[in-house]
Amino acid sequence: MRFTPALASGVLVQRYKRFLADIRLPDGTLKTIHCPNTGSMKNCASPGDRAWYSTSGNPARKYPDTWELNETQAGDFIGVNTQRANGLVQAAIEQGVMPALLGYSSIKGEVKYGAQNSRIDLLLTGHSSQADCYVEVKSVTLCETVGACPVGYFPDSVSRRGTKHLHELMAVVAQGQRGVLVFCVQHSAITEVRPALHIDPVYTQALALALARGVEVLAYGATLSPLGVTLDKALPVSMAELL
Repeated sequence: MRFTPALASGVLVQRYKRFLADIRLPDGTLKTIHCPNTGSMKNCASPGDRAWYSTSGNPARKYPDTWELNETQAGDFIGVNTQRANGLVQAAIEQGVMPALLGYSSIKGEVKYGAQNSRIDLLLTGHSSQADCYVEVKSVTLCETVGACPVGYFPDSVSRRGTKHLHELMAVVAQGQRGVLVFCVQHSAITEVRPALHIDPVYTQALALALARGVEVLAYGATLSPLGVTLDKALPVSMAELL
């Protein structure tokens, strides 16, 4: 995914009201930009970080600029626009980055499915030997250091919706289809993904149950810069928090 036109940046002053952030531009003026991340953004938005933003060019928007990347004072890049995650995963599948998801002739997004009136992020069909594949995408940005390892945790706040999606995937597998959870890791420092037992124990237990019932779990990290974002490297998923 390329950023066209190129991103501009300013120094983060504050994020507030969930959907807004104030940044200081190089000339000293203050600009308010839209924050497309509805999560807690824990450890992702400290005052003094550099916020990189795109501009829509849509005169109807009250806040035409959208926060895309956060560059921490340690030099790490974080993709804060979670709306990009589905497209990143689809591009990675189409470019052959994910061997487990190769061979499907069709990819469709936002398809209704399940008993709980959900929409699957990506539905893969048309494989010569594999069942249809229901792919749920979750963006991982929370990074916490465990020992010397920068661990990515999901979720970053209690996620009843995430737990519901795990149960939907379990039902898909029970019906003979493939259910796959992909952690889209948009934090350049993260080297491993774990469920956040300390934040949402219910989600963690549901993930353990999903794995036991045949749901496949993948994690892929991204190369991020103001030029673009590419999902390009497999990362391990650890259930060490349950041990």
